[in-house]
Amino acid sequence: MLKYVLKKIFYGLFVLLGVITIVFLLFNVLPADPARMMLGQRADISSIEAINKDLGRDKPVFIQYLNYLNDISPISIHNLNNEKSYWYLDNSKYSGSIKLLKFSKSKVLVIKKPYLRRSYQSKRKVTSIMADAFPATLILAVVSMLFAFIIGLIIGILRAIFKDTWFDRLISVLSVFGMSLPSFFAAILVAWIFAFVLAKYTGLNMFGSLYTVDDFGNGEYINLKNLILPAFTLGIRPLAVIVELTRSSTLDVLSQDYIRTAKAKGLNRGKVILRHVLKNILNPIITSVSSWFASLIAGAVFVEYVFDWKGVGVVMVDGLGKYDFPVVMGVLIVISVFLVVINILTDITYGLLDPRIRLE
Repeated sequence: MLKYVLKKIFYGLFVLLGVITIVFLLFNVLPADPARMMLGQRADISSIEAINKDLGRDKPVFIQYLNYLNDISPISIHNLNNEKSYWYLDNSKYSGSIKLLKFSKSKVLVIKKPYLRRSYQSKRKVTSIMADAFPATLILAVVSMLFAFIIGLIIGILRAIFKDTWFDRLISVLSVFGMSLPSFFAAILVAWIFAFVLAKYTGLNMFGSLYTVDDFGNGEYINLKNLILPAFTLGIRPLAVIVELTRSSTLDVLSQDYIRTAKAKGLNRGKVILRHVLKNILNPIITSVSSWFASLIAGAVFVEYVFDWKGVGVVMVDGLGKYDFPVVMGVLIVISVFLVVINILTDITYGLLDPRIRLE
């Protein structure tokens, strides 16, 4: 089991390194000049060169890449006394670092918090920006997944019970529509219908985040009403998948011999579903939920932007519009880390539940 876990962790780290490399190269070959964006179009050459030198963009791309890896890695090599080195141990960057091994008088191996650089526009640490935005995205993803899981489970079981009826066919059509509907278009459609056309009946807002500023100057308060539409929109696709998966799993279980035996003993349909069917269909559904949950974090980018939900989606789009590369790179890397970690945990769970998978 240990060998299987280590293999999955190694593959995950390898994938993550590939993502970081692609993200870095993508945002360092773009023609846009962050220094000019910061100083304005009338900035002189010397000022632009000074900003680029301060940002480390005057070095070769390969050196910049090593510099970036060194910053975001939790284990890094640093130079203690040469501030011009890209391995310089700056206490303002790496506060709370733990020294592991000293190679020489100047070079030392440390454990530190990953440093995702600073925003070109606000000068704030990207980790601080992500700390403010990521909880809102996580809440949105969790609520969306709970909605999709509970409703999908109920509808899927009902479809299996009423197989080949008009209800089953109608939900089948809606499920296909839900799986094929792009998140960005779905967000616009849902916002227009429920927050514009039917606004006087629903009372829902087209835009809004989890925290709303009080009109009377009493600070912020949590407004759960703003969570309804983005959570519903984000949950449409996983809901459709869970409905189809629940239906097929339920039909498979209902065809088993022990179900016929339970019915022969006089158990009614409700008790058969609760005692025998439900516990046997949950395993594949929960597995699907774990995989979809990671995808929701990435898919939330478009939904958040449409509803102005103050999560990583809005942060990323704003960063792209302002050529704030460290912010955009930080968002992409944090989402990638989350996806990789969820996939590793899912694979390990597979291995625990089914030992045959560890032999593959």
